[in-house]
Amino acid sequence: MTRRKQNDLIIIRVFAVAFVLLVLLAGGLYYRRQALNQAQLREQQAAKQAALQSKEKFIKIIAPLAQKADKPYGLFPSVTIAQACLESNYGQSALAQKYNNLFGVKGTDPNTSKVMTTSEYVNGHWKTTSGRFQIYDLYLASIQAHARLLAQGTSWNSQQYQHVLQAQDWRSQAKALYQDGYATDPNYPSKLINLVEEFNLTQYD
Repeated sequence: MTRRKQNDLIIIRVFAVAFVLLVLLAGGLYYRRQALNQAQLREQQAAKQAALQSKEKFIKIIAPLAQKADKPYGLFPSVTIAQACLESNYGQSALAQKYNNLFGVKGTDPNTSKVMTTSEYVNGHWKTTSGRFQIYDLYLASIQAHARLLAQGTSWNSQQYQHVLQAQDWRSQAKALYQDGYATDPNYPSKLINLVEEFNLTQYD
């Protein structure tokens, strides 16, 4: 065999080994990427599951409180629970965590309220404003105050929530909250209805 042929064989072998190494490297990178993607998916699923469990735990805590506070006034606990979930982000809002205020209830007495920022739907747009919000010792106190507000109305209009009180089913009550001016968000009723259906909250009515 001539030296040239030997050199050609060496070059071919080098290219062959390099090609095999590249294939192995590419395969390793592909499977590593797949493994990372699978790990990320598992983490996302675990996070979703943990969030769901946290939401369900919050609901189980406040459901009997809503039943206790709402029944005397003929209100539907399912709607109250949905309101608490929506307005306090399942008990994760600063108002709920620090002051047990589940519904963003405003206050006037500096001794029993704190100034905080909030978002409100005004003239077709969301805007951040500051306000003084009521402090409660317990979730139950917040839910009881919410029930009394709907039953007794506001200081300037005792009939403020008449349609809420007259509602014969939970859907009508959810819609009446916007109709009677409880919420400024036009999508508020649909958000409540979706929550009631998602977590089967009518089981508490």
